[in-house]
Amino acid sequence: MPSIARCKCLTEIRRSARGITRRFSNPAPADVVLADDAKWLRERWAMNGVPDAAMNEHLGVLGNRAAMEGALAWYRARGAIRGPLGPIRVPTLYIWGDADDTVGRVAAEGTVDFVAAPYRFEVLPGVGHFAADQSPERVSELLLAHVAAYPV
Repeated sequence: MPSIARCKCLTEIRRSARGITRRFSNPAPADVVLADDAKWLRERWAMNGVPDAAMNEHLGVLGNRAAMEGALAWYRARGAIRGPLGPIRVPTLYIWGDADDTVGRVAAEGTVDFVAAPYRFEVLPGVGHFAADQSPERVSELLLAHVAAYPV
């Protein structure tokens, strides 16, 4: 990828990460996310096409403060990574929904430049950030094909 396109990709990734990390870095992020029966989270999931049954199933696991704090710790830890990690050296399947409001097209398509191994990029039309909830059959099909192509 030319350096300007790579810079755009990194800029988009960082912009998206900063917004999410900032939201989840306040003193009690689980309380914010779970407030009012997880209203913020439910609205975000609904905007991304997550079915109500899947929301309830996820909240059955993550709907308490301790579990949500653990899940949100990933976002806080991610902010601590400051230097390049180097190229990914394992076969990679990137499944991206073109309605994703978190990872934009430039960042999604630019990911290939950070992988030094077999790489496959699959776009799911009309699918948001939670592809496995919105299109479980297609995601399963893609994952099974990927695992079959690159057995351990």
